[in-house]
Amino acid sequence: MGVLKKFEQRLEGLVNGTFAKVFKSEVQPVEIAGALQRECDNNATIWNRDRTVVPNDFIVELSAPDFERLSPYSGQLGDELAGMVRDYAKQQRYSFMGPIKVHLEKADDLDTGLYRVRSRTLAGSTDQQGGPPAPAPAGRPGGYGYPPAAAPAAPAGAPPMPSAPPPGGARPGGYGYPQPAGGPRPATPAAAGRTRYWIEINGTRHQISRATLVLGRSTEADVRIDDPGVSRRHCEIRTGTPSTIQDLGSTNGIVVDGQHTTRATLRDGSRIVVGNTTILYRQAEG
Repeated sequence: MGVLKKFEQRLEGLVNGTFAKVFKSEVQPVEIAGALQRECDNNATIWNRDRTVVPNDFIVELSAPDFERLSPYSGQLGDELAGMVRDYAKQQRYSFMGPIKVHLEKADDLDTGLYRVRSRTLAGSTDQQGGPPAPAPAGRPGGYGYPPAAAPAAPAGAPPMPSAPPPGGARPGGYGYPQPAGGPRPATPAAAGRTRYWIEINGTRHQISRATLVLGRSTEADVRIDDPGVSRRHCEIRTGTPSTIQDLGSTNGIVVDGQHTTRATLRDGSRIVVGNTTILYRQAEG
């Protein structure tokens, strides 16, 4: 059973239907849970072959109406969301530098049904995946609008750490703001002379590290597209010579380089439209 499904079942099982009113809000708790998963994927930092560190402190910004609906339950909901993040990290083999915390905040610039997620990595007294505590970052913490913190020193004998973590910061989400899910764990750079494949959605790059990549609105898709015009399993990209895209029986179909189709050959720079979302397909040697 998927992590998000387990999260939904835990919410439904809370005493006396505490969250009955919550589920009537424009933003659903499971949407926030999916956004937290994507925030982990998009900000994962590879320390060494056996350890990938993700943020452990999250702020979920909500519109005033959604915040008013959810804030009475913020403590319990925050605990449930933190538990979901912990379960997802275990599934993905991610590590944390400190305790997981999820907070709700009101954002007056957001309309009902929209939300933003911000995150940062805060060192704590325990390593959430076991082992000795990770060293605390130097200087001011990153995220929440601050410059990224200096990277912590790698354990003795480990390969050098990246000079800086992947860019974090606010990401819009919710209805009308397509926000793709992070796919598999960050891939090792392709060997020289081999073809690299990736797609770009709203400025976010998603590496294609497997022979096939499913795009859709479902949390089970390899890349999740939060767009009401996109089906749960909308289409599939197959890399090769040549690479192709195949519609998977979607409601609204696919448009490739201006042509409505069910299957098409892809070239570097091909533009794919699904629902209201445009996807740029890219490939390069080496």
